[in-house]
Amino acid sequence: MDHATYPPGYMQDVLKAARTIAVVGFSANPSRPSHDVARFLQARGYRIVPVNPGLAGQVILGETVHASLRDIPVPVQMVDIFRRSEEVPAIVNDAIAIGASSVWMQIGVRDEAAAARAEAAGLRVVMNRCPKIELY
Repeated sequence: MDHATYPPGYMQDVLKAARTIAVVGFSANPSRPSHDVARFLQARGYRIVPVNPGLAGQVILGETVHASLRDIPVPVQMVDIFRRSEEVPAIVNDAIAIGASSVWMQIGVRDEAAAARAEAAGLRVVMNRCPKIELY
């Protein structure tokens, strides 16, 4: 798939299929984009699961923060990545391992090889976009 443009309705379908979204790179700081987007997604009815090894065990936005995707005890449909592009391959491997149905890379985050691997495993992939913007 061309990750510069998406077919009509593609991103909306990814968002409609998700009920629980893991936010990888979540920040406890309310002024950080990962915190803001997580709070926005919660307000839109999604369950968010914060992922940040430095905050693991804390309860933020009413949810327990987990150290990694593999530590999350509930099914996750979408993995929203707020990490540098070079960290994406390992996160995609974990997303595949936990049975996520999609991977969403935030604005500025891209990895074509990891995207191809995710798609080959049956996951939908969005790169260089923000779900908050797409939901407006």
